[in-house]
Amino acid sequence: MGLFKKDTSCSPTIAIKTFCFSDTDQKGVYYMTFAETFTEKGQYYASRIQQNKYMQAISNGLMSLLPIMIIGAFSTLLSSMQIEVYQSMIAPFRDIIALPAQFTTNALAIYAAFSIAYKLAGLYGKEGLIPGFVSLFSFLVLTPISVFEDGELVINALTFDWLGARGLFAAMIVGVLTARLYVFFVDKNLVITMPEGVPPTIAKTFSGLVPAVLVAVLFTITAGLWKMTEFGSFHQFVYTILQIPLQSLGGSIWSICIALLIMQLLWVFGIHGAIVVLAVIRPIMTALDLENLAAYQAGEPMPNLVTGSFWSIYANFSAMLGLVVVLLFLSKSKQFKIIGKLGAPGALFGIHEPLIFGLPIVMNPILAIPYILSPVVCVVIGYILTITNILPIPIGMQVPFGAPIVLSGILQGSWKLGVAQLLMIPLVCLDLLPICPHFG
Repeated sequence: MGLFKKDTSCSPTIAIKTFCFSDTDQKGVYYMTFAETFTEKGQYYASRIQQNKYMQAISNGLMSLLPIMIIGAFSTLLSSMQIEVYQSMIAPFRDIIALPAQFTTNALAIYAAFSIAYKLAGLYGKEGLIPGFVSLFSFLVLTPISVFEDGELVINALTFDWLGARGLFAAMIVGVLTARLYVFFVDKNLVITMPEGVPPTIAKTFSGLVPAVLVAVLFTITAGLWKMTEFGSFHQFVYTILQIPLQSLGGSIWSICIALLIMQLLWVFGIHGAIVVLAVIRPIMTALDLENLAAYQAGEPMPNLVTGSFWSIYANFSAMLGLVVVLLFLSKSKQFKIIGKLGAPGALFGIHEPLIFGLPIVMNPILAIPYILSPVVCVVIGYILTITNILPIPIGMQVPFGAPIVLSGILQGSWKLGVAQLLMIPLVCLDLLPICPHFG
């Protein structure tokens, strides 16, 4: 049997109790700290998540839509700011200002269906354009058509009901399934091979023709079958059975705190926590943000408090800037002051790697606890201030990466959010006071 015993040979720079594992049934003695064990296991599972093609396709597909989401978000913000003088000024052309949002934010599922299929096909080494178009067709053929009667005139209309936030999860599923089926048919060599001398563009088009037709036929049949169910459509099924429960779960304060704890803990052990955690929660957070943005545009109360925007405002800036303040003004060490100066510009724009690896926070148990807890504390405070109506709910705008503190808050619909980001910095400093002697 292996026994744990205290290891007195470990480096004194590792300020945690380590233990050695010895197994007399095997040659030699194996030494492994708890941190090394956790890191090894964590990196294994993190890499499994990062290497999962379906999660990569969904995450990267949604990320590629950021320009579209930003266009829609600014359109919504500029057309819906609740300032009486401003609204009076833009009244004659408000509808024009709001038009981009109608075809971006309110139709994002269409873009997602294409981009996710495109990305997934690429991960399998296939040209992504045809799978992307087939996915777009499949999504639309599954989308219910509304019938309106105007006297003797009967109008068939594809409404925006399922093209925005409500249809996002369906778009993800369709994007993954269509691309995977397309790749399957291509790998089975169900393709038309053109003779030599045919231009590559034409050859690629014909090679994807049979797989595209097969996938299109399958989804057309599927759409007909869903009409016979009690749900009436694939969209309604996904929204009722999958999207609503997941949004309820992911949109709670407990979920965001757990996600933050996991992300920060992974960083402490040298694993890129943001990539791992955001790959899982980004689809849910995006859908929640889109619902808020649509409600804001319509002048209705925003339905979701905890969203991706909420995470970005309260977890992404104040915690690290509080650490920068401690390093610059409370540390007596010249080395730590230099690290604080080097890390400050990045922290202002939500870039944390210089501090995480410069101090380092990685494998540093003294800094680990406040580093893990500080963003959680900020999020909880933000949540309390929001439910008590002291702070407004973020509108769900997709703020460009690198937008600095304060501006990132203001763009979410209120100057109060930007001020709140600043006021949380001294609170983080108080949280860090117990470890100030470490900065000597």
